[in-house]
Amino acid sequence: MTKKQLNFEKSLKRLEEIIAEMENTEPNLDKALNLFAEGAELVKFCSAKLNETKKKIKIITASGEVKPFEE
Repeated sequence: MTKKQLNFEKSLKRLEEIIAEMENTEPNLDKALNLFAEGAELVKFCSAKLNETKKKIKIITASGEVKPFEE
């Protein structure tokens, strides 16, 4: 999955697939390392999206109106 194709739902689904594959199969060391690296990137992406969403919700609920989001 390329960075352009990432969204939270697809990333979470792929994380679930990676976990299932690592739990239910015995991938060789190289494959396990690649899966782990991919999973780490997806966790980082999902965490950032959740933090961004949390900030937006705070902005909306604090003022009662929608304001543009700024980092």
